[in-house]
Amino acid sequence: MILEAAMLQVKPGRTEDFERDFRLASTYIGQIEGYLNHELQRCLEDDQKYLLLVRWETLEAHTEGFRGSAQYLEWKRLLHDYYDPFPVVEHFSTVHP
Repeated sequence: MILEAAMLQVKPGRTEDFERDFRLASTYIGQIEGYLNHELQRCLEDDQKYLLLVRWETLEAHTEGFRGSAQYLEWKRLLHDYYDPFPVVEHFSTVHP
């Protein structure tokens, strides 16, 4: 299992719209082979900051399967305009359960 993590900084005044569009975008990522689950957490200290965690069966399920898909184009269309700066996405593997 691979854990994708991204800190998302949403532009001021756009958090309600972001959360609405994120719910819609979630339907697209869930259609990808190798997708396991995801969660979006909102920061308590900064209400414009979110942590996105996505679990994939393999790194390629994300980097090739999702990012090379029509579903990613919809995800991108719905969400990418909300971020400033654009998030860094990193991948992690379990060291110790």
